[in-house]
Amino acid sequence: MAQTITSGDLVKKLGGELIGDSNILINSVASLESAHKNSISFFNNPRYSDLLRTTKAAVVIINRESLSFRTGISIVIDNPYLYFAKVSQLLNPSKTLKKEVHKSAIIHPSCKLGLDIYIGPNVVIDENVSIDDGVVIHAGSMIEADSVIGKASVIHPHVVIKANTIIGKNCTLYAGCVIGSDGFGYAKDDNKWLAIPQTGGVILGDNVDIGSNSTIDRGTLDDTIIYSGVKIDNLVQIGHNCMIGENTIIAGCVGIAGSAKIGKNCAIGGAAMILGHLSITDNVTISPGSMITRSIKTSGTYTALMPFQDHEAWLKTAAKIRRLK
Repeated sequence: MAQTITSGDLVKKLGGELIGDSNILINSVASLESAHKNSISFFNNPRYSDLLRTTKAAVVIINRESLSFRTGISIVIDNPYLYFAKVSQLLNPSKTLKKEVHKSAIIHPSCKLGLDIYIGPNVVIDENVSIDDGVVIHAGSMIEADSVIGKASVIHPHVVIKANTIIGKNCTLYAGCVIGSDGFGYAKDDNKWLAIPQTGGVILGDNVDIGSNSTIDRGTLDDTIIYSGVKIDNLVQIGHNCMIGENTIIAGCVGIAGSAKIGKNCAIGGAAMILGHLSITDNVTISPGSMITRSIKTSGTYTALMPFQDHEAWLKTAAKIRRLK
């Protein structure tokens, strides 16, 4: 259930400058368009100034440069979107689960279980798994042998954590993701493909989020490493032996082929493709849908896109591009 707070108490908790009544009750976050008299919203794009003028939001989070667009109660802060995220967390706290191990869970007697943990229905935990204090494992998840889950991490339903995987502290693995599946490694044997055993593992640092149905493959020999603070969206594929640097964020449907190395503080747009064995330096932004075919050694924004056209026009454009010298 959402919490209720006054506008004055909100600023006392989270900071910012309140302009207007400090006794306004706030019980929900909302867009400018859908807000009601007890909602708080945010504004950080002049394109939506018309919505700002007509919004029913009780309070709007706004930066000082845009304050001239607003006539009602406001909280002034440099980064309205970040502040809005903090307000949303405050008003919508996570449900507190009873600390228990469900009777239907199957747990090998060699496992080490920490204090104040929750293990839901039909969870299966194999031998020599170590689970630290405060961990939550929801229904139907599978933790294979010799894996480690760090303090206060949350495993959502139907997650599969394969053998020899290390999960850091405060990580969140959303429903259906697979960590440590075999990498895509095959050797040609005449007209057949011979699978190469994948003997490495996967290591996740602290505060890593992995979205629903994303897959991170184990290394062939060395480990696949996802460093602390990385945030990965849904339906992302990360191949074997990849390394993803600290605080990099990866949007949905991205594919990163094996042995690619991504630096720190990068942002990879949705459906981008990164070929294997490439290196991308720190502080790189890759636009959605881009195909990265060579290493990137200089920080900046990179795009490899062709705007869509009807098919006949696209064929003519492609033919012209091929003739360029």
